[in-house]
Amino acid sequence: MLSSVWSSIAALVLSCVVMALGWVLAKRSISDREKSSPFECGFDPIKSARLPFSMRFFLLAIIFLIFDVEIVLLFPILTSMSYSFTFQLSLGAFSFLVILIVGLFHEWNEGSLDWAQ
Repeated sequence: MLSSVWSSIAALVLSCVVMALGWVLAKRSISDREKSSPFECGFDPIKSARLPFSMRFFLLAIIFLIFDVEIVLLFPILTSMSYSFTFQLSLGAFSFLVILIVGLFHEWNEGSLDWAQ
């Protein structure tokens, strides 16, 4: 009982010290307009918002997100294969990988993966 009280007090003191240290170190001067203005995707927020947006950048970002989701979906398959290797699991993983590779080749043939031409 007594050690839990001391650990709670220590956690409270430590968190207060870290918060105070962060507050002191994070003091910034407000006079610098460039540092205090938001920077969103390479656009200057002071000028017009009707500037043309690079569609190639958008497509590459979407492809990156899709392949990130693919990794998230493949990880449980790989971990379950280490515990029990069944035919249904390997067939499902193989078909999923074939679909992903066909999609990758489609994006490659379409030219979406070419950043600079």
